[in-house]
Amino acid sequence: MERANGSTSSGFLLLGFSDRPQLETPLFVVILMGYVLSCLGNGTIILLSLWDPRLHTPMYCFLSNLSFMDLCLTTCTVPQTLANLKGRDKTITYGGCVTQLLIALGLGGVECVLLSVMAYDRYAAVCRPLHYLIIMHPQLCLRLVLTAWLTGFGNSVLQTALTMTLPLCGRNQVDHFFCEVPVMLKLACADTSFNEAELFAVSVFFLVVPLSLILVSYGHITRAVLKIKSARGRRKAFGTCGSHLMVVVIFFGTLISMYLQPPSSYSQDVNKSIALFYTLVTPLLNPLIYTLRNKEVKGALRRLVRGTTGSRGS
Repeated sequence: MERANGSTSSGFLLLGFSDRPQLETPLFVVILMGYVLSCLGNGTIILLSLWDPRLHTPMYCFLSNLSFMDLCLTTCTVPQTLANLKGRDKTITYGGCVTQLLIALGLGGVECVLLSVMAYDRYAAVCRPLHYLIIMHPQLCLRLVLTAWLTGFGNSVLQTALTMTLPLCGRNQVDHFFCEVPVMLKLACADTSFNEAELFAVSVFFLVVPLSLILVSYGHITRAVLKIKSARGRRKAFGTCGSHLMVVVIFFGTLISMYLQPPSSYSQDVNKSIALFYTLVTPLLNPLIYTLRNKEVKGALRRLVRGTTGSRGS
């Protein structure tokens, strides 16, 4: 792979926001704060899902996997971005770029599949409540989670291989703050029509198909909720599903704008802004949305705090 790319064996230069040096210090502060808060929020959800027996349900199994993916995604991209913003050396090794591309792309695919799995879980909980524990039994949950991870990273291995074997003819300046497929395709000095078509087809599979399944699930959920006579029951059902639907809209809206259009159709500044939102803001919003809108998570957090303070007092 390195021989195919010639001089790129020495690494790539991540240009990031170097064309606007006045933004680098404010961006460093904002991104650092967002990264710390994202780690705290997602780490808290993982801790609560493991610690509190009341959260040992399929929904929180999927949610803890989602938080783990968000932790991995931010850790894969943000530290390199922070180093580039404050340091003079803005390079990333060839192996580092391949690893970053592989992990970021894989986690994105996993999340697409997992969000559709979570929609099916909500469908079973709302539309088939009496059979919920039979439908969403632990073995099925484990198989669904493993399917999401294997599908996402299987596609990532293929995409990374196809992208990183393109000839670059010595070009090593990446106009981005991390290694991403559309940007790497722009760097190639060969015809990338096949790669772009293949990327579009895969994006449809991972974005349009799961999103369609999610919308169908929520169509059934909405119809079932409207049949509930109790206003309190309707509020509880919509509250439980609303947080997931909000995450779906933010996540899929961001990725569709990144991948379901030709790389040349929008400016690189817009691409960087969308990518920053996807890699930092979305992982930060997920724990806030699920915590603020979910009584079970807030209750588990209060019990954890009381248990911690009580043990210290004794």
